Amino acid sequence: MDHLELRPAARDDWPCLENLMQFYLYELSQWLPLKFAAQGLYAIQALDDYWRHPATHPWLILVAGELTGFAVVDQQRCDSDARYNLGYLFIARRLRRLGVGRQVTQQLFEHYKGPWQVMHFSANLPARDFWQAMLPGQTPTPVIAQGYPASLYRWPG
Repeated sequence: MDHLELRPAARDDWPCLENLMQFYLYELSQWLPLKFAAQGLYAIQALDDYWRHPATHPWLILVAGELTGFAVVDQQRCDSDARYNLGYLFIARRLRRLGVGRQVTQQLFEHYKGPWQVMHFSANLPARDFWQAMLPGQTPTPVIAQGYPASLYRWPG
């Protein structure tokens, strides 16, 4: 993908991240029983503490200067051997299947050296297909995440 920029999100970007989180949750609602809150948005916990945590690294994804998604690297791990967790990865639907997710993931793996864990909800079949292609030869471990069946991949980094 030409002109892809992975830009660290600054404090001023937190409202943008939380707006993008609504789209992320909307996508997840296809596979999980997520519901709108009374005001018509998905109820998300206040994330200021999460964004502020020194081990949380949010990134904005831009293609040709246009905001197209976000990624978050954190240390909220199930696997004690992992050093990094890909907490979130969201790409705008119209730019999927163009290599953006692959390039973002490769850049993050290169930037943060060491063992990783990546998890997706088992019902999210497009995520399963993406991670099986992205991490060939890696067999996921079944886990429960936020009360739902999930698949945990380990990547040696």
